[in-house]
Amino acid sequence: MERVLSVYKRPYDKYYPVVCMDESPKQLIEEGRPSIAMKPGQDVRVDYEYVRNGVVNVFMANEPLKGKRTVEVTEFKTKKDWALFIKRIANEEYPKAKKITLVMDNFKTHAPSAFYETFEPKEAKRLWDRFEFVYTPKHGSWLNMAEIELHVLNGQCLNRHISSMEKIKEEVDAWQNHRNNKNSKINWQFTNKEARVKLKKLYPSIYN
Repeated sequence: MERVLSVYKRPYDKYYPVVCMDESPKQLIEEGRPSIAMKPGQDVRVDYEYVRNGVVNVFMANEPLKGKRTVEVTEFKTKKDWALFIKRIANEEYPKAKKITLVMDNFKTHAPSAFYETFEPKEAKRLWDRFEFVYTPKHGSWLNMAEIELHVLNGQCLNRHISSMEKIKEEVDAWQNHRNNKNSKINWQFTNKEARVKLKKLYPSIYN
């Protein structure tokens, strides 16, 4: 926890960006019957019957100090999907960065083997060397600021029935562009100093 919080205190440096990464499932829901549109004095009416069309995965990469986020919708969330998303971050989003600090949880796909299972060894090593990986502690994924961005995305964009992966991609792209153009940033206030007070019970007691 303290390592993550120390990383968040680093000043902005375009050559050493701090990026938070997370993923979230989104169920594809098709309405069983057409909704009745909103009109004066009446909210929109949605029938309780619906059709499940599967689930997609939403990758989120957020650079809090820049006010930048990169979102990608994939059919699955395998090691290969994760490795390809990380390659996109390295090659397309931060091609000039000397080292990218990536904060993420300990999910089983977030491992060095993902690069070697997806790319040739030389490329896998090149990508691995581009990053400093910082893992949130077990049961401490709330420390990852990408969770905040996913919450905003779900609340502003994905909080309704969407029936297809293509439609979700359209909606997510529009949301991402709008939020990036607003330069929306996260004002993270929780530091090691506060943690040592509020989470005192997590620290070992020292007896003289």
